Amino acid sequence: MSEKELMLTLAKVIIAAAWADGELRLAEVNSLKEMLLWSRSGRQRELDINQREWATLEMYIDAPVDAAEREQLVQQLQAALRTPKDREMAISALTDIIQADGTVTAEEQAAIDEIKVALESANLGLLGQLGRLVRSSVNNNALEREQFLDDFIKNRVYYAVQRQMESNEIELDLPDEELRKLSLAGALMARVAQVDREVTEAECGRMVEALQSGWDISPDSAAFVARVAVSKINPSEDYFRLISEFANSTTMAERGHFLEVLFTVADADGEISYDETEEIRHIANILLLSHDRFIEAKLKVTR
Repeated sequence: MSEKELMLTLAKVIIAAAWADGELRLAEVNSLKEMLLWSRSGRQRELDINQREWATLEMYIDAPVDAAEREQLVQQLQAALRTPKDREMAISALTDIIQADGTVTAEEQAAIDEIKVALESANLGLLGQLGRLVRSSVNNNALEREQFLDDFIKNRVYYAVQRQMESNEIELDLPDEELRKLSLAGALMARVAQVDREVTEAECGRMVEALQSGWDISPDSAAFVARVAVSKINPSEDYFRLISEFANSTTMAERGHFLEVLFTVADADGEISYDETEEIRHIANILLLSHDRFIEAKLKVTR
């Protein structure tokens, strides 16, 4: 196993340990990123982590990791260890990053101790490595989270809604195709609402109304999707892929109507700002909607 694979596996285990108390702190995430970029000697690592690999780590940062999933990740890390030096580095990095926020909770310490025991008991001889690789290949399918990586990359709102539906936190009686479209719509509305870095109650209300009327779902279900969209959409990211996915799943007429919905969300506070207008213009361009249709949608809302 390469150094990059070892470091990525270690990163997942560290994230899992940091989640042990139910909270992942920014200092822990930042310290993790430093570990992936710099060695303890101050030398920059040449891991060449690609976008998909970063997204895989973000899946673990995005939502808590329970004890069973943490155990599976630790088994993968055991299989990744090649030498006593690898083991020493892994234990040291684990301890340092969990301490990054200045506090180690009882739950985090228990997770650290559990992981240390597992790593220290790993047989690093050739037969031990072969045995761990076989066990790891059997357990790989158990890492259910990573089976949904494409959904996470393409539409994090759909990914989050789907996961919570599977855990029976919410029920939406929609075909999967419509659920994906609903999630895309929620994501793009959240994108417009977040242009000024603050989502108001009025904007959330407009989002709920649009989701409820467009998909004939209950007010509670629409409010749930709106909350997920606002929490999962980061206004600093490039949403070309998200907009393109919406374009591929809708007709020209649906996209034109949705432009009016976006202006309705922007107008929720009684005024459509320049930045909101430009964001909707950007979305309209990727949706291949004409300038005339853009103006028509805005006038329908502002007259």
